[in-house]
Amino acid sequence: MCDQTFVAITFGPCDSCSQNKPLMNIYLQNEPINYCSLCMELMACQGLAKGETVSTLRAESENLKAKLEEERGKLHDVELHQVAEKVETLGQFVIKTRRTLKGHGNKVLCMDWCRDKRRMVSSSQDGKVIVWDAYTTNKEHAVTMPCTWVMACAYAPSGCVIACGGLDNKCSVYPLSLDKNENLAAKKKSVAMHTNYLSACSFTNSDMQLLTSSGDGTCALWDVESGQLLQSFHGHSADVLSLDLAPSETGNTFVSGGCDKKANVWDMRSGQNIQSFETHESDINSVKYYPSGDAFATGSDDATCRLYDLRADREVAIYSKESIIFGASSVDFSLSGRLLFAGYNDYNINVWDVLKGTRVAILSGHENRVSTVRVSPDGTAFCSGSWDNTLRVWA
Repeated sequence: MCDQTFVAITFGPCDSCSQNKPLMNIYLQNEPINYCSLCMELMACQGLAKGETVSTLRAESENLKAKLEEERGKLHDVELHQVAEKVETLGQFVIKTRRTLKGHGNKVLCMDWCRDKRRMVSSSQDGKVIVWDAYTTNKEHAVTMPCTWVMACAYAPSGCVIACGGLDNKCSVYPLSLDKNENLAAKKKSVAMHTNYLSACSFTNSDMQLLTSSGDGTCALWDVESGQLLQSFHGHSADVLSLDLAPSETGNTFVSGGCDKKANVWDMRSGQNIQSFETHESDINSVKYYPSGDAFATGSDDATCRLYDLRADREVAIYSKESIIFGASSVDFSLSGRLLFAGYNDYNINVWDVLKGTRVAILSGHENRVSTVRVSPDGTAFCSGSWDNTLRVWA
């Protein structure tokens, strides 16, 4: 059977019956093929044993999932907050808006810090990508993309290149220079190409490789120089909304979250889905590795954030309150990992104590939903982007 299926709006000759029909793009052993719905059903029924149907196989699959959850449950002997009872409670701390960055003409959708801890890049619904000096709030570079809704942007490790993309289905890279008046658009290079919108992008530990996720249900690893696809990752059954690379320098894994309510951990070398977690009740908007790389957090439209331990292979904490009814759009950890910053659709940023599971602060200031939250590389500040067209630096 195919290892992943998603629907794309295409029309043309079916690879099986050759008739012109609406097609589904599916991947069979990592090879893309286009089948019409009838041929899809016929293929799904091939190789079935006597008495087997797709519905019986689906029931068997659900049964195996239930058994797996039962085995996981046997190892679930204690809750994280119980283990953390003897840990000292966090004292009072003051976090305020220290800088407000204005310049976008519409919703800020994504931002990323440069490793120099000072510069950042942001993208917006207005089709603009801006490079900022977060300390002076000056704009250093600005690029106008060929489409609106630039949903993804990232700084390269060297600080000399940025990547961005959105509704154009591409991920483009722009080399930066010291000349602030230089036309960056002339140096644009398209690296990645998906069959649906680009939702997130991230450089690996070098400027030469780029990881992307898309509304076509896949993630992909690309060579920046040649634009060649190095590895594709198929396992989500709906739009992939976010991804995060493991923090280790030699880390070869990343985590992705999407509209199928799943968080998947992938091996970049083999393209295999090595772990999968499905406890959220709605879309997963954001995923972020714990600083040690042994766990990751998620933020979801079900108004909760959750922590998953990779070694225990299970969810270990839920960060929620009855009074929080709006979805979490973005999450990030403090440098120590003790705090989890989460931006919500109710215009607030909630700060959670990761160990005790309690909320320790509410940060207000944005006048529309918070779309992105990112802690600076040195951990001394964090930046939030919002649909109110601004970015705020907090410390």
